[in-house]
Amino acid sequence: MKASMSSGLLLILLFATVPAAAKELRATIVYDDSATNLASAREDDSQLWITTADLKRATHFEVKPQGVCRDELCFPLPKAKREAFLHKDAGQSRATDTWFNMTAFAQLVHQPVAHDAALSTWYFGLRSDQRQQLSSLQAPDFTLPDLQGKPHRLSDFRGKKILLVTWASW
Repeated sequence: MKASMSSGLLLILLFATVPAAAKELRATIVYDDSATNLASAREDDSQLWITTADLKRATHFEVKPQGVCRDELCFPLPKAKREAFLHKDAGQSRATDTWFNMTAFAQLVHQPVAHDAALSTWYFGLRSDQRQQLSSLQAPDFTLPDLQGKPHRLSDFRGKKILLVTWASW
């Protein structure tokens, strides 16, 4: 009786120390404002893993030797952290058994991610290469009327210090 209790306790301790496996789920990915339903995805420590076939279907990106690419756009994967992006199931031979970490890729390309766990939906925002940013610290030229209705252009005041005050009702 004592032997079976101690072996049961040992089994419980063993399972408590083994890390939890990734849970498989159905998921929806919203990428470039297009929703794709995935029959099989994995979530592991808030990381979304999808098959490389689903990566191409949902995002039009594919894994190539030079990195994760879509047409001429290519993002190299860090060689030292390749296992953080790609994982192949041991003992499986199908091509769909290669898994890709979408959330790690989003971090790599500075892409915001929102996750709704209840709906199993992941939204990926604009990557850093898609966001428009000021190419210089020079403000774009615009024209606004003064209180008397006379139009003034910002470029009319070049070289002078000006203070712009804005307000919005929303």
